[in-house]
Amino acid sequence: MAAQDPMEDPMSLEGKVVVVSGVGPGLGRALAVRSAQAGADVVLAARTESRLAEVAEEVAALGRRALSVPTDITDEASCRRLADAALEAYGRVDGLVNNAFAIPPLADLGTVDLDAVRAGFETNVLSTLRLTRLLTPALAEGGGSVVMVNSAVLRHSRRTFGAYKMAKTALLSLAQSLATELGPQGVRVNSIAPGYIWADNLKWYFRSLARERGVTTRQVYDETAATTDLRRLPEPDEVADVAVFLLSPAARAVTGQCLDVNCGEWHH
Repeated sequence: MAAQDPMEDPMSLEGKVVVVSGVGPGLGRALAVRSAQAGADVVLAARTESRLAEVAEEVAALGRRALSVPTDITDEASCRRLADAALEAYGRVDGLVNNAFAIPPLADLGTVDLDAVRAGFETNVLSTLRLTRLLTPALAEGGGSVVMVNSAVLRHSRRTFGAYKMAKTALLSLAQSLATELGPQGVRVNSIAPGYIWADNLKWYFRSLARERGVTTRQVYDETAATTDLRRLPEPDEVADVAVFLLSPAARAVTGQCLDVNCGEWHH
């Protein structure tokens, strides 16, 4: 199906194919489902096949096609199989959302295990570059878009978050440099930087904090939300919608940018 004229519906992804890495509960699922709701067919990549199957069913229920490809993005051959499978199934790739992520060790830089830091860089930075490079020729054919999922860790320097911030700062530099390199080919590269996301993992953490303190989960939520301008925490779909915007023709003049999605917790 031919892509729509961007002026008809600039937020539409109709006729486009979007690859999403790191598909799972929470944001990974939302990125895939919201892309499908915008009209895209999707390629789902993650290590856990059961998660891929669940999200593929949701996409199919929306009337869009979903291709599930179990993928270890730290492995060159696995990434190559993903790229080949996407092109074999659809013949094109118009968008790539790099959401795969591994939490670096949360420890002071003065004592952190350097091998663990290296492993974090492999998944969060080098593997992202690997997958983007493999799909660049296809993206360039149709003037595609790449979205890097970054983090609000960019905006603070709290203790024990040093290795995390190093990896995400490197990812931001990667995105900006790729925007410059790939721009002449018509490929846009942008980042989103969410902070807290009100999804299952955070809900579990807040319940744990509430039990420790002898308060309600709602109180923990309200205290955290009070640090944001909107007095609430963003949900996965709200973060995913910003990624869909960057994938869409509505952002056709936007590249090299990082959009914070944090309900006003940090200003940039």
